[in-house]
Formats: sequence, C-alpha cells, structure tokens
Amino acid sequence: MNQLHTLDYIVFFVYFIAVSAYGYYIYHKKKSSTASSRDFFLAEGSLTWWAIGASIIASNISAEHFIGMSGSGFALGLAISSYEWMAAAVLIIIAIFVIPVYLKNKIFTMPQFLSMRYNDTVSTIMAVFWLLVYVFVNLTSIIYLGALAISSISTVSFEWSIVGLVIFSLVVTLGGMKVIGYTDVVQVVVLILGGLVTTYLALSLLSEEYGFGKDIFKGMSILRKEAPEHFHMIFDSSNKYYKELPGLSVLFGGMLVNNLAYWGCNQYIVQRALGADLVTARKGILFAAFLKLLVPVIAVLPGIVMYVLHNKGMFQQEMSDAAGVIKPDHAYPTLMNLLPAGLKGIAFAALTAAVVASLAGKANSISTIFSLDIYKKYFNKEASERKMVLIGRWAVVIAMVIAGIVAPALKSLDQAYQFIQEYVGFVSPGVLAIFSLGFFWKRTTAAAALAGAVLTIPISTVLKFLPVWTSGAFPDIAFLNRMVITFLTITALMIVMSLARPKKEGEHEIEVDSSMFKITPGFAVGSIIISGVLIALYTVFW
Repeated sequence: MNQLHTLDYIVFFVYFIAVSAYGYYIYHKKKSSTASSRDFFLAEGSLTWWAIGASIIASNISAEHFIGMSGSGFALGLAISSYEWMAAAVLIIIAIFVIPVYLKNKIFTMPQFLSMRYNDTVSTIMAVFWLLVYVFVNLTSIIYLGALAISSISTVSFEWSIVGLVIFSLVVTLGGMKVIGYTDVVQVVVLILGGLVTTYLALSLLSEEYGFGKDIFKGMSILRKEAPEHFHMIFDSSNKYYKELPGLSVLFGGMLVNNLAYWGCNQYIVQRALGADLVTARKGILFAAFLKLLVPVIAVLPGIVMYVLHNKGMFQQEMSDAAGVIKPDHAYPTLMNLLPAGLKGIAFAALTAAVVASLAGKANSISTIFSLDIYKKYFNKEASERKMVLIGRWAVVIAMVIAGIVAPALKSLDQAYQFIQEYVGFVSPGVLAIFSLGFFWKRTTAAAALAGAVLTIPISTVLKFLPVWTSGAFPDIAFLNRMVITFLTITALMIVMSLARPKKEGEHEIEVDSSMFKITPGFAVGSIIISGVLIALYTVFW
C-alpha cells in the first residue's frame, strides 16, 4: 500500500520541475543588476498583493497542518480549527493596526523594531530567542512531519525523505524573497487544490462505506451523526481535551495572545508585507485571512473522517505504532494511501508544496535576522551588500542542516501540532507584551522590555512544571491559559517598571499617529465579509 505508482511520480515530477523552472525564471527576470540585501531579504516593491497573501499562507501552512492538524482532528475534532479561524480575525487586526507602524517606520526585521523602540540589548536577546525557536521548533517539526508523511506513502525512507526536503527547500530559498514569494503562489494553488481533492475523496469514501455511493454531502451528514462530539468549537471543563483547548480561551484568551504574537510579531510572517506599500500589504493580508478560512476543510475534516472509519473497525493497524498505541498523526498519511494513482500524486505534491514553501519562508527569515541583526551589527558593520547576501545564504544552509539532523528526535510525539503550539507559546506572551506596549504606550522603557524578554520563558516554564515539582499541589494549567497568565504578568511588570522611572532619551523613536490606521472602503467590505463568516461558523459549531 505504501508506494507511489508511475502516474503519481509523473505528477510529482511535473510539479517539481514547474516550481524549479518558475523560480529560476523569476530569479533571472527580476534579478537586480547589483546585489542588494534588502532585495534578497524583502523583495522590496516587487510582490503583488496576491503574491503577498499566498506567501503568508505558504509560510504558515505546512506538514504540521496536513499531518498535525489532521491528527488533532482525529483526536479532538473541529475545535482545533480555532487556530485557523481565529487567525483570520487576527490578520484583519494586524492589517489595520500593526502593519502601518512597521511600514511608516521602515522596519525590515522584528529585532530592528526592538532596537529602534528600545535598545540593542532587547533586540539581540529576542533575535537569539527567535533564531532558536525557528531552527529547533519550527524547522525541525516541519521537516519531521514532512518526512513522516513522505515515508508513509512512498518507498522512500524517513532519513532520505529528510534529505530530499532539505535539498528541495534550499533550491527555492537561496533565490531570495522574490523567488519565494512568487513560487509560493504556485505552491498555494497546488496545496489547496490537492488538499481539496483529498478531502473530497475522504468524504466520498465515507459515504460509500455507509452505502450511499460517492456523495460528499452524505459523507458530511455521516460525520455529524457518527462523531457529534467532534463538531464542537468550544469545550467545557468536562471534555477530556479541555487542557488543549480550554473553553472560551480559544476566543478571548490564550488563542488571541498566540495569534497576535504569531501574525503581528513574527518575522517569517510579517516579512512578506514589509517590502510593499500599505494598500498592497493590506490587500495581501486580507487575502491571507480568506485563505485561512479554507484550511480546516483541507486539514481537519480528513482527520475526523479517519476517526469515524477507525471507530467502524477500519485501519486499526495503520493508525497504530509497533506497540499498538493509536497515533493520531497517522491519519492523513493513511488516508493518502487510499487515493488512486494520479490523485495520490496530486496529494503528494500538495503536501510537499506545503512543506517546502513553509521551510523556505522560515529559512529566509532566519537568514534575515541573523544577517541584519546579528552578523552586521556585531561581526562586520562594514559588510557590503554582496557579503550580506552571501552570509544570508550560508545561514539558510546551516539552519536547514541543523534542523535536518535534529528532526528525527521528534519521533516520540503523538500530536506534533500541539507540541509546536505549546513550546512556541513559551516565548509568545513576552513578545506580544513587548511589542504591544512598544507600539501604543510611549512611556514603556527599555528596562521594562528587557525584563519582559528575559522573564517570558522562566515564567512559562514555572507554570508548566510547578505541578510536577510540587507533586500535584499546584494545579495543572492548560497551556493556552498559561499564555494568558504569562502575558498579563509580564504586561503588569512592564507597566510598573515603566512608571517607576522616567523614560531615557532616545528610547521612543517610532512614529505612530491616528492617520496611519485609516482603511479603504474595499478593505472594510472584505473585513466585514470575513468577520461575518467567522461569526456564522462559531454560531453553528458552538
């Protein structure tokens, strides 16, 4: 069962050649006559709104969605979609209130903002945090999940799958942001179409198993009937997965902290819009918000289908490891193995597109932060533009190699998506506190920001492990609630410290005024439509 047919290989290699050729074409067509670090890292002024939106989603959607979210769909249901649907709402907020600040102040990296708003110490500490998280959490988990999927549906070993993903991603990444941005458009088309095909066939299979033929609408009704507990967006405290998604915290608590930090203060997301004008950037972000509405359809529903089929007695071996333990992250690879020749190749290409695009985006941001905020600042202040581009490319190669070596260590995980969210969440509360106060409260001091940067991980760690250290005397807190507690604690601490002493001269050098936040009628209409869809979804699936 675990093999691709000749037709699947043909489909996949057509995709591989098309992406590589298009990237090569973009690289030469839009190549500057002189090497420019801003051109390499930001593709300044050359990305259209649809390329920006597609690239944001391509950087975000990866194997953690196809594999990880399907696994969470299998385990706990549609509620995991809050990560996607709440992200759509947050993207609108980011487009209105955050992107104008970055563009007005000509910000190219998140550490640069911190350096401009606070000082180099805060900037460097957060730059190191980001580099460690991007390499050891983001890159490693994406490579691991991608290799797991490839090895599950083909005869390629897990180890060689890692090698292949690293090499393919390097081919795309080393061309710079222009190549990434425009090839991401192709990648997004492939991953969405391939994902929709997989979902369609999953629902058809379910309908057929229950004797209704290949009727996807019957398949949906069967899902609602056979797994009603998997169609609730808000869990109460009696739900066994309450710790993963604790009630209303998915709307107003930790999920909001998580999304605001991810979409508004995250280099590999924000970077796509930093080289554009405000109108183009906002259109691109709104397009990304629309695409986020589709993600649960292609990533979560297949996992719920596999849950119902597994409960019916099917795929018992495929969904278990060698010890007989059910592994939710096996749901999507198992489903892909059921696809007929040709369509399996499309799904395989979609999965690979998601992995490669996300790896490329994150690797480019790693190289941007390292080159501009570490290397140029501390190692070679007089580095030429050509030297900066060269250092950026070496940073990409080294980061990819390290992540490829570390990736196999994640084999013990049950739900990789939840692992990613939880451990990125150790940093996110402090990041959001530092940025939000830095944006909108002029009195915030560098000393307060430094305290926030240094304390975010220790506070998160104490909240996580205190129940273990105290043998259960301290209650075990859901990680989304831990994020809220950490965020509020750091925010309060920063406010007290900022009020305790006057701000030093030069600590506030960013421009913020109300005129920056005006929006166009078209953007307003699009935002209202997306918000209406979100309200309807949560009303139906509450």
